[in-house]
Amino acid sequence: MIRRTTLLFALLCMGCAWAIPGQAQTLVYNTGQKPAADKIIAIVGDKIILLSDLQNTLVNQRKQYPNLPPNADCMVLEQMMSQNVLTLQAEKDSLPVSDDEVDQQLEHRVRYFESIYGSQQKMEQVLGMSIYQIKDKYRKDIKDILLAQAEQKKIVDAVKITPTEVEQFFNHIPKDSLPFFKSEVEVGQIVINPKPSADVVEYIKNQLDGLREEALSGKRSFETLANLYSKDVATGGKILAVDRTQHNYDPQFVAAAFRLKNGEISHVFKSQFGYHIIQMVSREGNIAKVRHILLIPPTTQVDISRATGKLDTIRTNILSGKYTFGEAASLYSDDDDIQAGTKNTGGMFTMPDGSTFMSVDDLDPGIVLMLDTMKIGSVSAPVVYTPNEHMPEQQSVRIVYLKSRSKPHQESLQEDYSKVQAQALQEKQSKELNTWFEKHASDYFLKIDPQYAQCTNIKGWLKGSNTEE
Repeated sequence: MIRRTTLLFALLCMGCAWAIPGQAQTLVYNTGQKPAADKIIAIVGDKIILLSDLQNTLVNQRKQYPNLPPNADCMVLEQMMSQNVLTLQAEKDSLPVSDDEVDQQLEHRVRYFESIYGSQQKMEQVLGMSIYQIKDKYRKDIKDILLAQAEQKKIVDAVKITPTEVEQFFNHIPKDSLPFFKSEVEVGQIVINPKPSADVVEYIKNQLDGLREEALSGKRSFETLANLYSKDVATGGKILAVDRTQHNYDPQFVAAAFRLKNGEISHVFKSQFGYHIIQMVSREGNIAKVRHILLIPPTTQVDISRATGKLDTIRTNILSGKYTFGEAASLYSDDDDIQAGTKNTGGMFTMPDGSTFMSVDDLDPGIVLMLDTMKIGSVSAPVVYTPNEHMPEQQSVRIVYLKSRSKPHQESLQEDYSKVQAQALQEKQSKELNTWFEKHASDYFLKIDPQYAQCTNIKGWLKGSNTEE
C-alpha cells in the first residue's frame, strides 16, 4: 500500500524542479552537465529521475529545513515519483495548462533565484546559462509541476467534511497531544484617510512636475532626486522590481510603470499612497525595474478632524444597529491595501490561511494597546494613527472592533472548531489522495534502482505495479 501522511502541496514546490546549486558543489545545475557518477534511479512511465535530480532537491530542502530525517532521500524520491504520476495522469486527462501560466511561473522563479544570487548577471554566471537558456531549460519542468498541481486539485477539490466527521476526528486525537494556544482575538478596523485640500494636492503635483523637468534636462539624475525628495524612505533612489503577474502592487503604479520605455519618466499620477513619477530603468517580460519619487500631500488638523467626525458618525450608526460593522467596512473603509487591507474582509484582520483568529503578537502595537480597555463586541472611538512607519507624515483615523477574545487554552472543539475542521479536511483529502495513488500508480511502468527499492516507503510502490527492479 502506498501511504502519504501529508498532502503533496508542499511537494509541488520550487525546489523540486529547480534546485539551488551549492557554492562549491559540482551538481548538475551548476554546470549544465551531468556528473560522471550520475545515473537513473527511477523511471515512472516515460519520465526518468536522475541521481543528480534527487541530490539537487535534497540540497535545496536542507537549505530550507536543516533537520531533515535520516531517510530524507527516500521521502524526497517518493515525492518526485508522486509528482510524475500526477503529471502523467493530468496529461491523460487533458487538463489545461496554458503557455501564459508557464511563462508567469518562469518569470516568478527566475526573479526568485535572481534575488538569491543578488543579480541576473550573477545568476547567469553561477548557472552557466543566459536567462533565455535558463527559461528554455526549465520550461518543461515548470509545466510538469503545474500539471501535477492541476491533477491534485482535481482529486481533492471534491472532498468535503461534515460536522460529524470533524467531531470524530477530534475525538480520536489523544488528549495529551492536543496543542496549547495562547490567547487569541478577532479584531477588525474601519479606516478613513483624511483628504488634503485641493490647493495642497495641486502644490504637490506641481512640485513633482518640477522634479520631472529637472531629471529630463539632466540637471540632476532621477536617482539623486529620488534620494533627496521621495517620501518612500524604504526605497529612496533604489531600483524597485515590479512583477505585474503578482497582485501585491498598486494597480495604478503597475499600469504607469508598464507604459514606459527604458529610460523614460512618467507624468505625475496618483496611487493609494500619494502622487508619483516613475523612471523605467529596464524591462524584461513581466518584470519592470523602476525608480520612483513619491510625494504625499500633507493633511492639516482640519482634514483629520473631518475624517474623525465621519468615523464617529459611522460608529454611532453601527452601535444603533443601522448597519453591521462588516457592512460599514465595505461601504466606507479606505483600508483597501491589496495585501493586507480589511475593506473586503468585513473589516476583519485575517491570517494567511484566511482565519480571523490571531495572537496579539500578529497585530500592530497600537491596536494591542486599545484592546486592553475594550470589551467583547465593543467598537472604539476614532483614533489617529500612522499606517506606514516609512511614511510618518501620512496619518489616518480608525475605529476598532473587538469581536472575540479567547483565554489561553488547550485545543477544544467548542473554541477552535474552524482549526479542527481544517485539520480534519486535510486528513480526509490526504486519504483521498492515498486512495487515488493506490488505484492509479499501477497504471504506469515503474523501475526503481535496487538501492532505493529498499526504502520502506518505496516498497509500497512495487506491489501490484507494472514494475521492474
